[in-house]
Amino acid sequence: MGPQLIYLILLSLFVVLGSSVQHECHEEKCRHHGPVVRFPFRLKDRHQQHCGYPGFELLCTQNKDTVLELPSPVKASIKDSNLPFSVQFSIKEIDYKNQLIKISKVFGCLPELIRFLNLSASPFQFSDAYSDNFTFFNCSKIKRDNLYYLHPVTCLSSKDYDVYAVYSEFPLYEFDLQSCSKMFDIHQSIAWIVSDSLIPCELEWSRPSCRYCESTGKHCRLKNDSSILHGTECYSSKSEGSVPKLRVAGEVLGPFLAVFLAIASYWIYSSIKLKKEIELKIEQFLVDYKALKPTRYSYADIKRITDNFIEKLGGGGYGTVYKGKLSNDVFVAIKVLNNSKGNGEDFINEVGTIGRIHHVNVVRLVGYCADGFTRALVYEFLPNDSLQKFISSEKQRCKLGWEKLHQIAVDIAKGVEYLHQGCEQRILHFDIKPNNILLDDNFNPKISDFGLAKLCSKEQSIVSMTAARGTIGYIAPEVFSRNFGNVSYKSDVYSFGMLLLEMVGGLKKNDVGGQDKSQVYFPEWIYNKLEHGEEIAIQIEKEGDNKIVRKLTIVGLWCIQWYPVERPSMKVVIQMLESKETPSMPRNPFTSTNGMQNAATEHGKLFSRDLEIISESE
Repeated sequence: MGPQLIYLILLSLFVVLGSSVQHECHEEKCRHHGPVVRFPFRLKDRHQQHCGYPGFELLCTQNKDTVLELPSPVKASIKDSNLPFSVQFSIKEIDYKNQLIKISKVFGCLPELIRFLNLSASPFQFSDAYSDNFTFFNCSKIKRDNLYYLHPVTCLSSKDYDVYAVYSEFPLYEFDLQSCSKMFDIHQSIAWIVSDSLIPCELEWSRPSCRYCESTGKHCRLKNDSSILHGTECYSSKSEGSVPKLRVAGEVLGPFLAVFLAIASYWIYSSIKLKKEIELKIEQFLVDYKALKPTRYSYADIKRITDNFIEKLGGGGYGTVYKGKLSNDVFVAIKVLNNSKGNGEDFINEVGTIGRIHHVNVVRLVGYCADGFTRALVYEFLPNDSLQKFISSEKQRCKLGWEKLHQIAVDIAKGVEYLHQGCEQRILHFDIKPNNILLDDNFNPKISDFGLAKLCSKEQSIVSMTAARGTIGYIAPEVFSRNFGNVSYKSDVYSFGMLLLEMVGGLKKNDVGGQDKSQVYFPEWIYNKLEHGEEIAIQIEKEGDNKIVRKLTIVGLWCIQWYPVERPSMKVVIQMLESKETPSMPRNPFTSTNGMQNAATEHGKLFSRDLEIISESE
């Protein structure tokens, strides 16, 4: 008898012995298309007490609605009528995997009931994405001009007066509150209590935690152990269909199970342990593989993945970045966007562009969150920070070495070329800079931050723009002045050229060798150095490093020509970088008498000084 056969027999016996209890706790519904009710919930009058967790009792109404009652601490009197001791919610869906209840409606006037809701006495909380503070006003029936921020509450109004709700944080002097008196405040309440049209709302629970059971295709139940108070365990839901038929057999075979287990357990222990380890490994792989595709997450998911936002990686005007974990082996970086900036265009751009990109040198979007007022982007986690960290000082740059910096430049160029030619639609990034180049554990670069990106067809050579976009020091001249030419994919080529020059060290104070830094534009200074055959004062380690530095510099100078037509495509840039030969010098744009070019040179000097100030402040 092999270990697999013994394992199947033992599994069958366990199912048999548990049949007398488990068949009483089968899934139930109030109506055919209603939510499925199972542990930790139980339906009153249909399930036994042990089938649910304390506080998770549901009801079926005469209309076959599935109802959750949340307790009210006191019996209150409003409008001369006694309120009940509970607030009833009709349930639309129960998400057992994410431990969320989706509410479809409320029985009664919620603004009236919500004041007496005692959430501390229940295991449920409203999702943070739906919480807000409101102030209620009783107003006489006169015409009011500004109703945009005044939310009428129909169920509290009457033929003699209107009741309005206002977000408490808004300044009251901005609203038309003539002939109004304050009624009451509601703190940390759900936003749709003041809306006549129902906005989806969610309740979440943390205990008992059955996420692991549900994620592995199993269900959760109370442990049959009196020594553990309300402990839970996983069990296979597939065994429920055969339980009634095996009940009698369980009663006969039960006494022999203990003896059988004692004899067989030692012999099969190692085989079962190995089998479970393999199964868990496969299950985890499948979960991780599913997570590799861009997925929409709820706010509750984001809180769980970040362990309630415990580890902050960075932040700025766009929002805050946190480290998260999908599993023991898969880490992510979650950028929670700042809702006070912009109108959501950055979020739409990023999801709409990077979500369709699959390239080794472009950061991968794992998923995103658009839940209520929360906007977040979930990326693969890259442990070595940005390229800016390693080129911001000579010491950090030496850690990589010039051969690795050259390979990083080639890989970035391949990533940009993919954006321009490798996708169905051409993607213009408009913010290529060292801070947006992230490095993985092997220091391979990945282009990130597509908040300013634009999509266009490959046949479209001109891109229309209403305003300049990008970061000072890296914006191509045509982006801020059409006198230089039209905006196109060549604008990214210019930004890439400035990135190459900064990799060489072009935006550092000591690179201009004792001259007045405020009057020197580095690209012009380094061009003059190369043109006169002078050495660039860059620290090198190996004999061939001089050639790499010279190649990166010359390619960068080709890319930052003032007019787009004079810049190479990214395909040609890659050829120049990978060639064994150093490319020839481009023509010098800084000696032109053209007024626009001189103006652009001065503009570049200003950009260089501004970026230097920013680098010092950081």
